[in-house]
Amino acid sequence: MESSHGLTRPDRKTVEKNRRIQMKALCSKLESLLPSSPNSREGVTLPLPDRLDEAVNYIKGLQGRLERMKERKRQLMGSERRSRGMGSEVGGGMRVPQIEVQDLGPALRVVLISSPVDRLLFYEAIRVLEEEGGAVLNANFSVVGDNAFHIIHSMVADPRGGSEATKVLERLKMACSQ
Repeated sequence: MESSHGLTRPDRKTVEKNRRIQMKALCSKLESLLPSSPNSREGVTLPLPDRLDEAVNYIKGLQGRLERMKERKRQLMGSERRSRGMGSEVGGGMRVPQIEVQDLGPALRVVLISSPVDRLLFYEAIRVLEEEGGAVLNANFSVVGDNAFHIIHSMVADPRGGSEATKVLERLKMACSQ
């Protein structure tokens, strides 16, 4: 058929053929994104509607899994915030960690008393000590009841007469409040 501008319009047969080719390519791409089903491993090819149903079920399963993972992440993030909460007693009995830094001349002793589930504070204390130029000589912890006692002995490279202990204490308190 001729249009008013001299361009030919494809007939219905060609349009339908192109549509089928495009749908076949889309279905092939969809199947390539899905894991292989037990039927395809056995060499059995399912009809297209069944394969589309499998794809829909797989996508719905992924969406459900994603929602469960998001909920789990929210729970974990909430428990992390609670374990690092402020105040002497927060909500469900979580306490603010107690921090004590003792200046022993060229060495520092850091004593942390926190919840047994708050392991991040221990690693933060070691990181702060190393950033301040200290070398960790000994680090240990023990759990007694609902308290974890962390004791870290550190050698200070450049003792500044007590100012090192104050600076480490301030940085540790900042790390706890975040």
